[in-house]
Amino acid sequence: MHLVVGSGPIGSSVARLLAERGETVRIVTRSGGGPEHPLIERVAADASDAHRLTELAAGAVVVYNCANPKYTEWATKWFPMNNAMIAAAESAGAVYAITGNLYGYGPQPGGLMTENTPPAATGRKGRIRSRMWQDALASGIRAVEARGSDYLGAGAAGIFSAVLLPAMAAGRTAWAPADVDVPHTFTYTGDMARALVELAADERAWGRAWHVPSPAAITIRELADRYAVMTGQPKIKIRRLPRFVMRTAGLAVPIARELAEMDYQFYAPFILDSSLTERTFGLTATPIEVALRETVADAEAIAARRM
Repeated sequence: MHLVVGSGPIGSSVARLLAERGETVRIVTRSGGGPEHPLIERVAADASDAHRLTELAAGAVVVYNCANPKYTEWATKWFPMNNAMIAAAESAGAVYAITGNLYGYGPQPGGLMTENTPPAATGRKGRIRSRMWQDALASGIRAVEARGSDYLGAGAAGIFSAVLLPAMAAGRTAWAPADVDVPHTFTYTGDMARALVELAADERAWGRAWHVPSPAAITIRELADRYAVMTGQPKIKIRRLPRFVMRTAGLAVPIARELAEMDYQFYAPFILDSSLTERTFGLTATPIEVALRETVADAEAIAARRM
């Protein structure tokens, strides 16, 4: 049995991938939601309740951390959840597989990050992610973290789905909170799910973090243009939102403040190198066109349900 905590785009993809391979899955969310499949059991529980999570993890071979607390609540939500999952994995003798990101590295020269890049985050969220990983290692359990960049794919919330797609649909100029002409790595949600499953099952991966195979870095302008060519739509105009705008808004709006803290990722090159993961485990990135089509199909399906 595999225990998956969280039913967002990554948790749901992990659960479906495992079920399609014939594995039994127990997916835990506060609401009891998640994908429907005969091999997937959906359970409502608080992921920060170590006692309850330990009960649910009994017999698990892997505990997957695919949780996604609100961006404004990381400081209060992440550590209790991470500690509960560590305790559950330890009790079950399971591998602890963490859905990671690149926050812990902080700004890097030239924006390049490899698996050997040392953590240098100075912001709150970067330090939180670094400590979560260090706490997992210090616990003595078998732990692995898969680190990806900003997501494309079904359920992915990011600059493409939140900024570019609405502008394309309305035929208007997109104002992006980013330098739209610097390279940026995007990670497909399906590739993150596959990496988590493969790394958790391979003892060579345990005890360190790995980068999820991702397509070559691309500028936001190129991303929008590629989608326009792919779908036969007119290319849209994209303009850079001045950096001070979100920082000023952050004085009054909590989510703007949280986003402004991480804006270095979008106003300078932000490049994930996953070559070590690819060489070691034979994993490869899905073409970016696949991720784009899936992102749009998902957005269209959501819009149709709201009509």
